[in-house]
This record gives sequence, C-alpha cells and structure tokens, in this order.
Amino acid sequence: MWILAAFVAVPLIEIALFIQVGGLIGLWPTLAIVIATAVAGTWALRSQGRATVEDLRRRFDTLADPTEPLAHGAMILFAGALLLTPGFFTDTVGLLLMVPAVRTAVMRWLGKRVEVRRFEMGQHPGGPRRPDPSRRRPDDVIEGDWQQVDPAGPKPRPDDETRPPKRPTHQGSGWTRH
Repeated sequence: MWILAAFVAVPLIEIALFIQVGGLIGLWPTLAIVIATAVAGTWALRSQGRATVEDLRRRFDTLADPTEPLAHGAMILFAGALLLTPGFFTDTVGLLLMVPAVRTAVMRWLGKRVEVRRFEMGQHPGGPRRPDPSRRRPDDVIEGDWQQVDPAGPKPRPDDETRPPKRPTHQGSGWTRH
C-alpha cells in the first residue's frame, strides 16, 4: 500500500515544487537546475560507485563481510536513479544518499528493522568446492576421466616442475582483468 502512496505522492510533490520554483526564478533557470543535477548525479554516481566497487573487491579478496559495501552500492545506484529523474524532491533525496554518513545512518536505521536469519561465508566444512558428504545419496554417480599411472613409470623432468603454468590463449570478454 505504501508503494502506491509513493507513486501518487512523489509526482504531486514534484509538480508542486516545479510550479513554486518556476514561479520564483523562471522557466529556463528551473530547467537548467534540473539538467545540472542530472549531470552532477551522473558524475557522483561514477565516482562513488567506483570507490564502492573497489571496497567490495577488497572485502571479497580478504573474505571479509561484504554487506556494507553491497548496501552502499545499492543506495548509490538508487541515488543515481533519483538524480537522473527530473525533479527537486528526488534530486534532494538522491544528493542526500550520495553522502556516505547519510548512507551509514540509513543502514543503521534499516538494520534495526531487518532480521537476518542465516548468513554464511568462507569455506564450508567439506572444504572449498567440495560437496557435503552428508547430502550424498548412495545412488549418486560421479562421472570423470581417469588414467592408470604406473608407480615405477617415468618421473617428470625437473624443468617441468619449475615452469610457470600456461596462461589461457583467449583474451576474455573485456569485462574482467587478467
């Protein structure tokens, strides 16, 4: 029900603000402000988003809790959408959400109202990428290739052990770094 109220209230607030501001400063300055906030919002979205992605990458690399940068990223994305939406009310809310202290306060406020029932991270007891043996059924089939190795067979050459692994020959999609 509150979403319906927001869909009705926000456009009414924006129309009222456009009429008031346009009456005070005129049509062209009002339109210039709307365009300027869209440009500023795009710039802020890029700079703040880049910093948040780097923080998220650091958290993943160290296996730290990624909740905070994920929440900041979601709020930055929402703020960017508000700043790109023409209007004074949405621009004000969007600019406020671009301030890290405001985002932290919103996260604290939401944190008091959200209950986390389960959260896991890091390695599972079965080790990385290993299935849980307690969930295995006796009729499970695991397919794979094999070859028999003769224990008395030829030993690897010493230079094979020190040679670095070959890099893949494909260049990737361009969306990731190597």
